[in-house]
Amino acid sequence: MTLSDLIIQRIKREGPISFRDFMDMALYYPGLGYYTSDKEKIGKTGDFYTSPNLTPVFGEMLGKQIEEMWHILGKRKFTVVEMGAGMGLLSGDVLAYLEKNQQLIRSLNYCIVEKSPSMQNRQKKLLSDKKVNWYHSINELKDIEGCIFSNELPDAFPVHIVEMNNQLMEVFVGHEKNFIEILKLASTQLTSYLKELDVTLQSGFRTEINLDAIKWIQEVGSILKKGFIITIDYGYPSDELYQEYRNRGTLMCYYNHSVNELPFENIGKQDITSHVNFSALDHWGRKNGLELCGFTDQAHFLMGLGIDEYLKDLQEKSPVDYYKKMLPIKSLIMDMGETFKIMIQKKGIGQAELSGLKFPFRYKINS
Repeated sequence: MTLSDLIIQRIKREGPISFRDFMDMALYYPGLGYYTSDKEKIGKTGDFYTSPNLTPVFGEMLGKQIEEMWHILGKRKFTVVEMGAGMGLLSGDVLAYLEKNQQLIRSLNYCIVEKSPSMQNRQKKLLSDKKVNWYHSINELKDIEGCIFSNELPDAFPVHIVEMNNQLMEVFVGHEKNFIEILKLASTQLTSYLKELDVTLQSGFRTEINLDAIKWIQEVGSILKKGFIITIDYGYPSDELYQEYRNRGTLMCYYNHSVNELPFENIGKQDITSHVNFSALDHWGRKNGLELCGFTDQAHFLMGLGIDEYLKDLQEKSPVDYYKKMLPIKSLIMDMGETFKIMIQKKGIGQAELSGLKFPFRYKINS
């Protein structure tokens, strides 16, 4: 039985389901969902690239930021938690950098939270020579002192889709000959989300609401005792996300390195994502004891951590290979540099000057 058949069966049994529940099944249904299947997802033979696929330099720079956080916390026992580690490339690159610091590596507890069995198996093969602990849920950890980070995680959480008519309506998924959209009155939880963020949608405006991201930042905030949270993803603060030219939302599907807006096609075989609302992560993060350190884009983050100096050293030490190695780094800065954002939050820490947040950025999060 295909995943489409299973979704159709559920609709026949329960009636129309929320788009959030449809997306959850499409991505995470055991063994058949996009992220739980054995399908190749990332890289040349997959559906999309991530920064670690281009060059290990991204992981080295991130490792440099984490090392600075270790210094701020007093150079003692330090836990790093990566949530949703993909194929494990970023973990390997970060650890390769941190291993250069023998004092840090002796005090390091590196953890990966990965609920996909197929992804966890790939990570274990790639990182077989590294000291890493795996968990299926962040709730298996507690009282973390260190850094929790993710790269392209909240964008893959299932989202509710809403549309403003005379009242806020939510998109549900039904099935006749094909999958169809059905509008129902939105729940109080969805209307409260917009009210808390002081967002007013104009008539006809369609967008996504990521309640799972709220649950996630609440869980992370409660488990972190002292330290930092780094969230790397694409998205915007509310002021930019709800501009009129985004009135059809940000939902996107990735299949064989092409982008479409057809979530009811290739079910279980294509990625479905939406842009992250960083204002929401800040707002509900504060409710759970987190403070905003800063918000920037990938280009400014890398510049703050010394990517220019890295390129100069590369040219001096490897002049023959310079252009070959420089091109993917340029892509990190130019092609992906403004698309991807970095939010850093902290807990239990006073003033903390972080190199990755050194340079100003045009989008601001209004707390």
